[in-house]
Amino acid sequence: MTQQELDQLQAKALEQFKSGKPLFGEGGAFAPMLKGFLEAALEAEMDAHLDPEERQRGNKRNGKGAKTIKSSEGSFQITTPEDRQSSFQPQIIKKRETILADNLADKIIGLYGLGMSLRDISAHIKEMYDTDISHTVLSQITDRIIPEVKAWQGRPLEPVYCIVWLDAMHYKVRSEGRVEHKALYNILGINPDGHKQVLGTYISESEGANFWLSVLTDLHNRGLKDILIACIDNLKGFREAIESIYTKTEVQSCMVHQIRNSLKYVASKDQKEFMRDLKLVYRADTKELAELELEALADKWEAKYPVVLQSWRYNWDKLTTYFQYTAPIRKLIYTTNAVEGYHRQVRKVTKTKGAFTSDMALLKLVYLATKNIEKKWTSPLQNWGLTVQQLAIKFGDRLPLDLTRDPKNT
Repeated sequence: MTQQELDQLQAKALEQFKSGKPLFGEGGAFAPMLKGFLEAALEAEMDAHLDPEERQRGNKRNGKGAKTIKSSEGSFQITTPEDRQSSFQPQIIKKRETILADNLADKIIGLYGLGMSLRDISAHIKEMYDTDISHTVLSQITDRIIPEVKAWQGRPLEPVYCIVWLDAMHYKVRSEGRVEHKALYNILGINPDGHKQVLGTYISESEGANFWLSVLTDLHNRGLKDILIACIDNLKGFREAIESIYTKTEVQSCMVHQIRNSLKYVASKDQKEFMRDLKLVYRADTKELAELELEALADKWEAKYPVVLQSWRYNWDKLTTYFQYTAPIRKLIYTTNAVEGYHRQVRKVTKTKGAFTSDMALLKLVYLATKNIEKKWTSPLQNWGLTVQQLAIKFGDRLPLDLTRDPKNT
């Protein structure tokens, strides 16, 4: 390139840079340079492919093709060498690949993980980079994370988790031309260092104790050998499923689920007063005091709401595990609010989806949302040092603590 051509290129590039136009896209000042580089690299790859052994098999060059390359700087067309036997597999830009291996694919996956629809992502890429990308290509790009999702689902777990919350969300998923309701099972845990982790996500037709049993079996197979405290909703058979795998685990049924279910059967005019009396039960300082308050509640309300009081008596042992612990631990385990908080953050991302095209489409988005959520979980729970000491005293050798490790570095 002559000095005059370089000066012209510099002037054109400066003008486009000031105007905000892409430098590498169609008409961009640097597009010929990038085009030339890619075409030269492809030619060099073809030369390396057509070595003497390949030529002895009768293979040789067979003209050129063309493809439009999309990048974060715009779109441009290149010519691609071809061989007679079609055995050439270029690496710098692979066959059927139209997205340049820069950060555009990462940006697309990042936007998808924030809950943007493929339509919105396509419009955003067009506006920002003057590049048209079809929904099919966008779907192919997001599919790149499928191996990552599967590896994450099967990753090894720590042998002991102090507290584990188990709950399900519900979504619509298309299957064979019809929309089905699916349960997405999520497990949130606190490790001995006090850090929150999503241990796994699983999809089933519906929420049930049988499927929870398979989930717990998978957790065990992945290395989770002991759970100190499990917090669950009041699903029938759930406690038994846990205890069949983790025989020593203390199981706490969610108090808030019990309260919500109770209020369904209390007349709206009585709910405020009923709740005021009910708080004296579950906020009591000891289980003995709570039982006295429960009897007082029954004396006042059982004649009017016998089914509600019967439910409290039937589930009492499942609901009152938390009375064994001090207030900070009680606050953590008497409800499944911890995992429900995670669910609320996931729903912010998935709420724009009417029905997912497949189970994997749902898992992809939940996985990306989870990775973004977990970025905020960098510190142990507040006052975890005191909490874990109390757990260590209660559970003894089941909770081995490394007192030589600095929690700030975990």
